[in-house]
Amino acid sequence: MRKSFDALSGMIQEHFGQNPLCGHLFVFFSKSRDRMKILFWQIDGFVLYYKRLEVGTFSWADHVQSAEAEILASDFELLLAGIDPTNGQRQRRFTRSLETLKT
Repeated sequence: MRKSFDALSGMIQEHFGQNPLCGHLFVFFSKSRDRMKILFWQIDGFVLYYKRLEVGTFSWADHVQSAEAEILASDFELLLAGIDPTNGQRQRRFTRSLETLKT
């Protein structure tokens, strides 16, 4: 998870044979599946989205058979929300208590 814009776009070209400027979202997971980076091209430059889970993992990503898998946008939205699209169950995630939100 140490790679940034240039290294990730190079990986996309080398390993996947894709053009990183094509508009697709390219998603990278850490080995422990608790971190995710999304790289995509917007009109005037790359955008890098990074998410680290405090509790739980992106376990749904374990079901992806290929390093070059495509998923539906709706399934990806569920993944970001902590819901496993394969069975519809919400995964264990960190939540703040109301007391900490008040301070």
